[in-house]
Amino acid sequence: MRNNKTRHSWKLSRRAAEVGPFLVMEVLERALELERSGRSVIHLEVGEPDFDTPEPVREAAVRALRDGCTHYTHSLGRVELREALSAWYRARYGIEVSPDRFVVTVGSSSAMLLVFAALIEEGDRVLVPEPGYPCYPKFVRLLGGRPRSLLVDAVTAFQPSPSRLLRAVEQEQPKVVVVNSPSNPAGTLLEEDGWQCLVDSTPANTAVVSDEIYHGLVYEGTARSVLEYLPDGVVVSGFSKLFAMTGWRLGWVVLPEPLVRTVRNLQQNLFISASDFAQIAAVAALTQCDEQLEAMRSAYDRRRRLLLRDLEKWGLHPAAPPQGAFYVLVDVSPWTRDVLSFVLQLLEDTGVAVTPGTDFGAAGEGFIRLSYAVSEDDLEEGIDRLGRYLTERRDRGSEGGPAKQ
Repeated sequence: MRNNKTRHSWKLSRRAAEVGPFLVMEVLERALELERSGRSVIHLEVGEPDFDTPEPVREAAVRALRDGCTHYTHSLGRVELREALSAWYRARYGIEVSPDRFVVTVGSSSAMLLVFAALIEEGDRVLVPEPGYPCYPKFVRLLGGRPRSLLVDAVTAFQPSPSRLLRAVEQEQPKVVVVNSPSNPAGTLLEEDGWQCLVDSTPANTAVVSDEIYHGLVYEGTARSVLEYLPDGVVVSGFSKLFAMTGWRLGWVVLPEPLVRTVRNLQQNLFISASDFAQIAAVAALTQCDEQLEAMRSAYDRRRRLLLRDLEKWGLHPAAPPQGAFYVLVDVSPWTRDVLSFVLQLLEDTGVAVTPGTDFGAAGEGFIRLSYAVSEDDLEEGIDRLGRYLTERRDRGSEGGPAKQ
């Protein structure tokens, strides 16, 4: 006789239980529920290009599928893709990187996971920017490391200042330092003095991991690769943002030679390899899409300027002038002391979905992140709804907590 009694004697992994929700996804999921109920929602929350993947990439993928390219590949990735990436770095940055130092990954998230798994021992300290990408500290904790905040703010354009970086490295003695330029959530660049301080302040036993996923999406200034300063730096990047290929789940990591074998072993065991036909398509992305990339970059820049203009119209200002990516960080602390509640109420009341600053760490309290990876019409409508909402809250004298429905 079958026993259908449910047992709950198992216990969650402590490390897994400590991985909290990705708040932007919580907002997105509620926004999708509202849309299904018939509500009009403006999506300014998710950092996903609204453009289709360029046609040459899609055509290359279709050909690859028809040719039967649906099998495992070398765990480092197809040779022709790694050679194309090497040529990309030569053309874009003027640096020579052997194809053997690239590992093609299942998106940049798995690239980050592989790198941290290769570097972090139990209890190792990892310096991560705060506010910064929410998954950095979660990956570190999951692997037994100790994330330590490298605090950034509007004074330093949400990039680590040389003085703070030097002090944090001296105090924490980290195994790894993570940098992100252009940054998420502020879209700012690490300047020359910051890069130079990074080189000067990190000892030989500290790895520098540079998240360069937004490279190519720059409108003011220049995004530098860590490899221009530290030949043994680690680069994490991917095709999702610049190439509008989020759903393809394809990234890469550039490693110093001593790390390649270890990361290769991890890749073989955890992921085997990235998608075969997607890798072939990625060669087309790197070699045939300059015109499409520039068209998308120019469109983002127009949207950025439109967004800044419309924010100004409502008396709102970016926490720091955005130079790249497709984000603006806005201070809403005069309207709330609980930004997550504020964001959820804003969504319910206006249908505008934005990301709470606390998704990027406790230092993000009081800020919201707006993504301009949406149409100009949606941007204008979304900022108008936001502006009217804030005006109404101010007129009601509501300076703390969410507005009442």
